Amino acid sequence: MELKKEIVDRVNQLEEKYSQMGQSLEGYLDGLLLSNYLTYWDYIQVDTLLTLQNPKTDFPDEKIFIMYHQITELYFKLSLHEMEQIANNGPNILPNGQNLGWKEIIDVNFFAERVTRINRYFESLTKSFEIMVDGMEKEQFLRYRMALLPASGFQSAQYRKIEICATDFFNLVDKDVRPSLVGKNPSIEEMFQNIYWNKGATELATGKKTLTLNQFEKKYGTEFIALAKEYQCTNIWAKYKSLSAHDQANPKLINALKELDVNVNINWPLMHYKSAVRYLQQNTEDIAATGGTNWQKYLPPRFQKRIFYPEIWSEQEHEDWGKGWVETNVFRAAK
Repeated sequence: MELKKEIVDRVNQLEEKYSQMGQSLEGYLDGLLLSNYLTYWDYIQVDTLLTLQNPKTDFPDEKIFIMYHQITELYFKLSLHEMEQIANNGPNILPNGQNLGWKEIIDVNFFAERVTRINRYFESLTKSFEIMVDGMEKEQFLRYRMALLPASGFQSAQYRKIEICATDFFNLVDKDVRPSLVGKNPSIEEMFQNIYWNKGATELATGKKTLTLNQFEKKYGTEFIALAKEYQCTNIWAKYKSLSAHDQANPKLINALKELDVNVNINWPLMHYKSAVRYLQQNTEDIAATGGTNWQKYLPPRFQKRIFYPEIWSEQEHEDWGKGWVETNVFRAAK
């Protein structure tokens, strides 16, 4: 049987490809003949995936709690995948303006599209959070949560990595500490000691670090500092500042950055706040979260005023940060 020209051409291309690596095409063809057909369940690792839910109690709704958090972590991984693409394209510029060399110059449309992808991931998470807010029996949650101590969603390292890759590390410093560091060129290590999320994992009574925070810092502290140094010149804000003035004014990119700021720093934490109000707020007193975290002061953005891209927001928008969302989506829903 005579082979089609298209087949012969491809075989020749494969032979050239493998010869450049000092490999034999015949060996790879033998391997192809011996290989099994690919299946969906093997490619997606479905069987393994479905064994990763291991409740600590017999309450049925605990499986919902576990699986939704696992879904969340997968979306976070997708977001970090997009951030890595942004970081690895375009010029590397030090904060003092020194050029560290050029890779492919980042295209503003490529940039905007990757940020838009991250927004889609967070929008999907935010819209699906009703699974947590309304999809579990409160009585079950308040029982099985006691078996999870001191674990907490606060300990999501990927969420912290998204924050680090999104902005100048200075913007993650506690807002009450930032003014004292202005003009001092603080080190990443110094800023990390004053990272905003520390306030979210302090004991309500004593103000000391919770076990949740101590565990978290012990496991990830060194990794976070290393990541902050790695992304100091390639985080999303740094990449934006490396663009020309014309590209910085691109409305598609500016809107995407604003949406990212809102999605990560307002919508996502406030969905958690809404959930906390639903499950942890009582008439006489508020119940502490599983890690003893101070969710009442930590989750609302109007208290944290954490903003990735403060320069692209107006003074009034800074002042009103997160307030409208709270009034519309939390307090009215709680009535």
